[in-house]
Amino acid sequence: MPGFITGGGSAASVSLGLAAATTWGGSDFAGGYGSRRSSPLLIVASGHSITLLVLLVVCGMGHLPFPHTTQFLLGAIGGLEGSLALAVFYRALAMGAMGLTAALTGLLTALVPVIFALWSEGLPRPIAIGGLFLGCVAIWLIAHSPGHGTPPLALIFGAISGTGFGLQLILLKLASTDGVIWALTSARIGGVLGILVVLLFVLPREIKAGSAQWSGFWWMGIIAGGLDTIGNAGYTLAAHNGRLDVAAMVSSLYPGFTILLAAFILRERPTGRQTLGMVVALVSVVLLSL
Repeated sequence: MPGFITGGGSAASVSLGLAAATTWGGSDFAGGYGSRRSSPLLIVASGHSITLLVLLVVCGMGHLPFPHTTQFLLGAIGGLEGSLALAVFYRALAMGAMGLTAALTGLLTALVPVIFALWSEGLPRPIAIGGLFLGCVAIWLIAHSPGHGTPPLALIFGAISGTGFGLQLILLKLASTDGVIWALTSARIGGVLGILVVLLFVLPREIKAGSAQWSGFWWMGIIAGGLDTIGNAGYTLAAHNGRLDVAAMVSSLYPGFTILLAAFILRERPTGRQTLGMVVALVSVVLLSL
């Protein structure tokens, strides 16, 4: 019950959260790289669709029992609102000053499940509270690029998308009580439906304006979608077996891994601010694992 002090994060939970952060970072890198040539929404739609088919095959071949209606709906709602939040996030980034918008989104993605966990699971130990605080600082340092001219509406959209992503993390944990695989599958079903609805409104406009890009989106979608699904599994297992706030915070450090991949593959050197953020993130993970 809320109010009492409980433990921080187990080593296994933190390790699974790091695995989620790594693969989510890889998914973002693949999606961002592919978006240079193709529509981001087409990449997401193809990745979601392919991974949904794979998950359905796994559920069928494994003869996994269908979850209770409540858990199935929780997962599907999480996937649906998460896909809509993604569309809002892309819209926010298109409006200017990506660094501030992305930082706000990333921070809220972590803070929403942290606040929920503090209410539902009680306070963690003081050392874990310090780790959570440093995690928030790390996310801000890594994602925020100083700049000017961010439209207020972009920040509002960023806040909406961050809140949506955070709610999706909560719903994934709640849906996993009847099994992690079905939680991922139901979330993907909702996600595919949400992305298809968005495409029905957005794609005709892009085609009419001549801005729709079709080159290679399937391959990038499969890579990004596959890594995203693995990340979802790692996070859900971490949250299922440990504290939600710890799992969400560690998993939300994924922008650091995106930056590392860009440094190794594209030779894009991180800024001093981002490097400091990754050092702070490392300290945060150590504190959360104690």
